[in-house]
Amino acid sequence: MVTGDFWVLLAMLLYFIVVVLIGFVYAKKSNASSEAYFLGGRGLGPWLTALSAEASDMSGWLLMGLPGVAYFTGASDAMWTAIGLAIGTYLNWKFVAKRLRKYSEVANNSITVPDFFSNRFHDDKHILMTLAAIIILLFFSIYTGSCFVTCGKLFSTLFGWDYATMMVIGAIIVFLYTFVGGYLSVCTTDLIQGTLMFFALATVFIGSVAQAGGVENTVAFLQDIPGYLSGTQIATPILDAATRWATRSSRTARRCSASRARTASLPSCRASCGASATSACLRCSCAS
Repeated sequence: MVTGDFWVLLAMLLYFIVVVLIGFVYAKKSNASSEAYFLGGRGLGPWLTALSAEASDMSGWLLMGLPGVAYFTGASDAMWTAIGLAIGTYLNWKFVAKRLRKYSEVANNSITVPDFFSNRFHDDKHILMTLAAIIILLFFSIYTGSCFVTCGKLFSTLFGWDYATMMVIGAIIVFLYTFVGGYLSVCTTDLIQGTLMFFALATVFIGSVAQAGGVENTVAFLQDIPGYLSGTQIATPILDAATRWATRSSRTARRCSASRARTASLPSCRASCGASATSACLRCSCAS
């Protein structure tokens, strides 16, 4: 592991330790009552609530999925997705959130949305509660699973670790601080995550534009890609021979075993990978 990878790994390890510790810090307070565990005692401020909600909503897909779509197919899909989410989020907070906050207390101090529907409409047979619970379980299982996929792909891409293993470890960490600390720990960790996401996105955007030579150069470069900045077209990436070779080389390099260490010479790479070695820059790249 090179020095850069070590510091990245150390930062992630410290982050995991911090979020788990947050869960244990709030464990006693959260377990005082069901309301404290599931709703934080209804005492969270607007900033913490907003950052928690948006960090949960705009999670792995915002940092990895949406930029990947924009990079590969142009700004159209990403732009309309962002516009739709912005409008939907505003309408949700404007017309639903405040009313739900008030009526949930009136409706027998409902803690969950299924509980609210059941109490609000006097559903003695709990049909609404069951339907709402099934819908939430179905769609949030898919969404939560996609977040765990993001964790697995992140570590697999950065360090070459096993994708499935890292996905399971990430899930265990999330479940640990959630079950131990309840809603208070979730909101606090979401506050940290939301802040990190904001500064990370801002840093990447500013750094990318600066690296490209400024705003004008960036826009000019994107305009040269057919359909990239169009709001109605899907850009199709065109790979030249060098790009296709680089993509293939990247894929085959990941298949090389860990024992095939970094090297700076083709002969030593061939000694490790065999006669099929195709390149030896800093890492062996074995031909498939």
